[in-house]
Amino acid sequence: MPPVISPEAERQEILRHYRKLLRTAKPYLKDGDAKLIKKAFNTSLEAHKEMRRKSGEPYILHPLAVAQIAVEEIGLGTTSIVAALLHDVVEDTSWELSDVEREFGTKVMRIIDGLTKISGVFEYGTSEQAENFRKMLLTLSEDVRVILIKIADRLHNMRTLDSMPRHKQLKIASETLYLYAPLAHRLGLYTIKSELEDLYLKFTDTETYNDLKARVRQSRSARNRFIKEFVQPIEDELKDQGFEFEIKGRPKSIYSILKKMRKQNITFDEVYDLFAIRVILDVPPEQEKAACWQVYSIVTDFYQPNPDRLRDWVSTPKANGYESLHTTVMSRAGQWVEVQIRSRRMDDIAEKGYAAHWKYKDTGSIQPESTLEAWVNKVREMLETNNSSALEFMDEFRQNLFVKEVYVFTPKGKLVILPDKATALDFAFDIHSHIGLHCIGAKVNQKLEPFSYQLRNGDQVEILTSQKQRPTQEWLSYVITTKARSKIKDFLRDDKRAKAEDGKYILEKRLELIGVKNTPENFNRLLAYFNVASAQEFYYRLAIGQVDGRDIRESLFAENTNRVPSVLEPKKFDHEVQKIRGVRSDMLVVGEHTDKFNYSIARCCNPIPGDDVFGFETDSGIIIHRTSCPRAVDLMSNYGNRIIRAKWTEQLELAFLAGIRIKGSDRVGLVNDVTRIISNSLKVNMRSITIDANDGIFEGQILVFVNDTDHLNKLIQRLSKVNGVLQVERFDSGKMG
Repeated sequence: MPPVISPEAERQEILRHYRKLLRTAKPYLKDGDAKLIKKAFNTSLEAHKEMRRKSGEPYILHPLAVAQIAVEEIGLGTTSIVAALLHDVVEDTSWELSDVEREFGTKVMRIIDGLTKISGVFEYGTSEQAENFRKMLLTLSEDVRVILIKIADRLHNMRTLDSMPRHKQLKIASETLYLYAPLAHRLGLYTIKSELEDLYLKFTDTETYNDLKARVRQSRSARNRFIKEFVQPIEDELKDQGFEFEIKGRPKSIYSILKKMRKQNITFDEVYDLFAIRVILDVPPEQEKAACWQVYSIVTDFYQPNPDRLRDWVSTPKANGYESLHTTVMSRAGQWVEVQIRSRRMDDIAEKGYAAHWKYKDTGSIQPESTLEAWVNKVREMLETNNSSALEFMDEFRQNLFVKEVYVFTPKGKLVILPDKATALDFAFDIHSHIGLHCIGAKVNQKLEPFSYQLRNGDQVEILTSQKQRPTQEWLSYVITTKARSKIKDFLRDDKRAKAEDGKYILEKRLELIGVKNTPENFNRLLAYFNVASAQEFYYRLAIGQVDGRDIRESLFAENTNRVPSVLEPKKFDHEVQKIRGVRSDMLVVGEHTDKFNYSIARCCNPIPGDDVFGFETDSGIIIHRTSCPRAVDLMSNYGNRIIRAKWTEQLELAFLAGIRIKGSDRVGLVNDVTRIISNSLKVNMRSITIDANDGIFEGQILVFVNDTDHLNKLIQRLSKVNGVLQVERFDSGKMG
């Protein structure tokens, strides 16, 4: 229980936050703004007066905190402060959107409408989160502040997630990683993106997070000393040349360190760029580019650069507006260090993203049609042309968030920016959907290439078309952009509809010929016999010859025909797996109550007793996943309503399959020592062992049967003590290569 605070102390606390908000916003306020903010604050205070957050504090502190983030960390102005203060009143109180419009104007009302969740019935196969997200994006195309305030709202929720129950923590954290972190990245809010990722890790894999945090902390003083020595000569030279500048040392976020360790399969000590040095120059806009290159030449006079690691986003900014010059240089201590060189304006845009863009746009020092605006226009187009389900849409939208870019040119030299791994066919659709639909290939740098060709930076592309060309289903595997996918799907859908009409006509003629009535009962027999799920699909297959009309015979409809085989036979597979694995229904407590459910164990992550797990409801029962499962983020984000709490009860002596990866220096008798420990010391049965040795280093994978995580951890500890073993870790046995 939170400590009981007197109403007066609470009132003072609320006022303290409110005054801090006004202080932070003061430099941006125009006449009458403070009055408007005060009105919004009082309205929100009144509307939420009886409400408290899960932590026990007055609810008004949440809208105040969201408004504070919007100003201080994103750099938004009065309209956004007012919308942030009021963002929950329509959803949680008796206020209507019309009240907001009357009191605060149409702009604020529109933003709040975009932030208010949809309530009501959802079609099967969609999820509430996906629908709400689509609604929010529809307002993005009108006003990007909707998304920015939503990100501020999510950041505050993540910072205060401690007071939430465990299953809610998992759902909110996963949704954040799935959607809000990439969105923050795309809108150029790098600092917020890193914090959201770190907080996700803190709540889903607390042990790893705390371990890495402690290691980063331990290396802090050595790192600061190193940075000081590294920066000294650069600082002196910049002063001599008369530059106005600031130099910062920036440690990498915990989540990005972990990502690097996993991706490259290396230890913490091997992550070479744990930090970056940032040089920020105070120069007028017209001198920015030249100044950045001048500083680059000063840095590389002192330290040898890695030629493969030069990134020039000053000449060609990233699609989210990010501008900076990055190089990685070798320090005198034999360590690689990333150096980022940028102007104060570029740094503002890197930290505050979209909001800073508008600030600079007003002063006229940024081109009006920035790449970021082009992206917002793309999203708008995507929303207008998209008629897939909300879940499909979410998936495609996410693919558009993360991507690196590839820069290519038209025959006339116009720059086209596409997502990394885009193909010539994506390029064709980007130019015009008509060109895409009739594309037969491309000339890339004067050389003929198929339309599946993956574009590379600097390619010059000319598209070849033919009026006879028609898209096929296969085309979907050659494109990655949403525009291309949705245009191809639209064409295929229309084409399928037209062909289904032909199929319907063929069926009518065939039934007439064999003298069978076209009744719903007879038609259902056909669907069951040919294993087809829907009428349209059946007609379509009949039209293209996948179903042979001659196979529709009179005998299929005879009254005494044995039951036709059906596609929907229940699969016994899960049941068999359960028998082999020895999982029993009395081992897990699923849901809020202690009822026993029919469940199966997810093969993607192979949870064992002791793992942190959750249940996922499907049509065929509940599937148990580890909370750190690669699919968990996706499941919890899109189908939060199907997530069920689950935890292991006290174990029985049962064996579960788990994988151990082991690395070390090769020596005679090592395998013998490892297998002896496994079989003798802990009565563990080993299912398989593979060990590869190369240049004196060995790497092995062992599959063993254990009782629970405790049992597995003891085994890992003993193995790590074997002479010559350098690293022992668990891996998902389902992914054994």
